[in-house]
Amino acid sequence: MHQALRSRTVFRPAPGAPAAPGPRPHPQHVRSLIDADALRVLHRAARVLLADLPDLTDRLVAALQDQEPAYRAAVTSDPAAIWQEVHRSLRHSVSSLIDPRGSRDAARRCSWKIGATRAEQGLPLDALLHAFRLGGSLVWQGLIEETCRTAPEDVRLLVHIATDVWNFVDEHCTLVADAYRQVERQLAWRRENRLRVVAGALLDGASRIADLPETAQALDLPEEGRYVVVAVTAGCPSDGAGARAAHGRGRRVYWHTGAEVDYGIVLLGETESEIEIEGGSEGGSTRGSRDVGSPGPTSAVPPAFGSARTGVSTAVSGLAAVGDARRLADIALDMCPLTGGTIRLTEHLPAALVVSTPDLGTALVERVLGPLSGLEPADEAVLLDTLATWLACDGSAQRAGERLYCHRNTVLNRLRRYEQLTGRSLSRPADLVEISLALTARGLRTR
Repeated sequence: MHQALRSRTVFRPAPGAPAAPGPRPHPQHVRSLIDADALRVLHRAARVLLADLPDLTDRLVAALQDQEPAYRAAVTSDPAAIWQEVHRSLRHSVSSLIDPRGSRDAARRCSWKIGATRAEQGLPLDALLHAFRLGGSLVWQGLIEETCRTAPEDVRLLVHIATDVWNFVDEHCTLVADAYRQVERQLAWRRENRLRVVAGALLDGASRIADLPETAQALDLPEEGRYVVVAVTAGCPSDGAGARAAHGRGRRVYWHTGAEVDYGIVLLGETESEIEIEGGSEGGSTRGSRDVGSPGPTSAVPPAFGSARTGVSTAVSGLAAVGDARRLADIALDMCPLTGGTIRLTEHLPAALVVSTPDLGTALVERVLGPLSGLEPADEAVLLDTLATWLACDGSAQRAGERLYCHRNTVLNRLRRYEQLTGRSLSRPADLVEISLALTARGLRTR
């Protein structure tokens, strides 16, 4: 008969006596034997899985269809390709359990290729990682089921290699994610570069008519519509970013970043005018704000974005005309004061004519204002400032005098002196047009 109770008496050594030896650690070779037995069980079950790999593949494909919506669509569209991919991945994975050294590199290459291919096809990364973890679970489940069927007493040994199996799964999930993100970055760079090429050709007026539908799709802009081009340049990035945000607020716009000038292709509403494109200050207007002493188109909105200079083209119809709009935006930008602000070309069309033909502008200055060059510089400047201010005040000597801090008669005397020196008449409309354009050309030339 077995002893039913054991004594609980604890024997303590006498003071000074050597302590009783504790439990001895298991010899190292015992652990090695356990590992060897566990590997033997693993290899035996893995060989059975490898022999019945098509069934395991079917189970994993069915699980993906049932549990992962992203794969469900892929399986439906091309079931044969998905089956072959899953079968190949499982074959390499199970083979690595049997012969890690001989199969490890091939398994890694297989996982990397799957990650790269699925990134190119646009399958979500989360779905791909879920598929790999699901495959790992099915393989582990298959190992346990096979061991339970053939040698139930050996199931406990699989615990000793469970960590290795799941480390293998984690390693390949990391490989897949790295491959996916690398290809994703490459695709993003290609898309961005493609957009830059397409937008650059459109702004240069080099796009072929046959390419416009593809260009419209790439830029997410309609082929037909009313467009303006906004040209922005700034001394510091924050000023430029603020100007771009203001001019594109509430509109569909594509920004093309250049070395010196950024161009925005802005889609206008059906009834929207280009002068409604927001300028350098909230709700600002450029009308009637010509600066005294600076003849010409200096009527820009006071710059709310520091050094940002902005030129807005007139409206054009369709993407095919964006190249023309870009050239008009450049003209408006050339007219913009160096201190910053916004010029909308619609409000400065006469000045634009002078800017677009600088040689003719120079000739006009010499013809209309040249006779004043014989005066003392200070005297010449007084006459030109008076003339420009009088024009800005719509021909009112009273208002011009208030701006110049002199009597209206002084303004009239200076205007008569200009007429005498040049032979021009300020009461003749043709002369007024030439004088206004000449002042504009001079102001742009002397900025």
